[in-house]
Amino acid sequence: KSKIIHLEISRKGTKPNPRHEMLPDFREKKSSVIMISGGMPNPNYFPFKTASFTIEDGTTIEMGEAVMKRLKPLGCNIIKVPTDKHGIIPKALKEILSRWRPEDAKKLNNNLPKFLYTVPNGSNPSGTSLTADCKKKIYQLARCYDFLIIEDDPYYFLQFEKTKAPTFLSMDVDGRVIRCDTFSKIISAGLRLGFLTGPKPLIDRVILHIQSSTMHASTFTQVSAIAQLHNYLTGLCLKTKVMEFYRTQRDAMLAAADKWLKGLAEWHVPTAGIFLWIKIKGISDTYQMIVENALDRGVSLIPGQSFSIDSSAPTPYCRASYSFASPDQMDQVSVTAGAVHHWGDLHDQILLFL
Repeated sequence: KSKIIHLEISRKGTKPNPRHEMLPDFREKKSSVIMISGGMPNPNYFPFKTASFTIEDGTTIEMGEAVMKRLKPLGCNIIKVPTDKHGIIPKALKEILSRWRPEDAKKLNNNLPKFLYTVPNGSNPSGTSLTADCKKKIYQLARCYDFLIIEDDPYYFLQFEKTKAPTFLSMDVDGRVIRCDTFSKIISAGLRLGFLTGPKPLIDRVILHIQSSTMHASTFTQVSAIAQLHNYLTGLCLKTKVMEFYRTQRDAMLAAADKWLKGLAEWHVPTAGIFLWIKIKGISDTYQMIVENALDRGVSLIPGQSFSIDSSAPTPYCRASYSFASPDQMDQVSVTAGAVHHWGDLHDQILLFL
């Protein structure tokens, strides 16, 4: 029999906000937080699905190389910041900023970087996660040179270590951090529902943009999220189970990589997220290998050049995602490919894992 679910939404409901019950950090309402709720926009809180940043031509921003390509069409000056297994290298960022004097930040129309964009945990595609020490050093540079930090942290709840690194937002004493969170990674990717936290003057500008564009996120999407996060215990259980699932996926991927790619490639163990960034030894570019070999065998990988601002430049990297395949499938693909290729040339050996 068909069931009809009746949802009654009241603008004067007295129930506590379910997100406050799930996240202790958000129990106290702040005017700088965009709340997720139904109805028409109001001066303080407003639900949203996506945010679009308008950047003036010539504005300088800093970010890791992998995300630069996405912002290239905006016409801003993008500075590549070198990274390592932990993400952005503070020493390298400091060297870049040394082109300017800190006092120049007080001058109007200066060409200092206006903001740093970073994915601090499980960054796509590298899977890197900034340590607490790195974040502290980066934040001090932001204070010294007076630029904003956009902390895009969709994989925050997919951190596999027991102790989570503090967020940039938790360090912020100047009102220079805008934090982006999402429910897409702990409830459902199809929700496309998130929220911003940051200084009220900046958040107010986002509210004005949303009011004149999308108005608000889908009401059904909001109600679906609320149903999942109805109480604090449900939220805790949900995010813990999701994290444990992806940690199991990560471990299975690492086991397969160690079994079939040892000596042929190198990688860093991701401490968060859903990606493994692999550097193939002995070749300068992975594009041809993936397009002509991996895809024909039903293996979907992303060549490294897809994440570079110069998509024509060769790169020995490729990105694998462990979000979908089961541990058995990961190993079975490796065993099947190994039986077919009998450990042939380098490309065939690589495909044992791919």
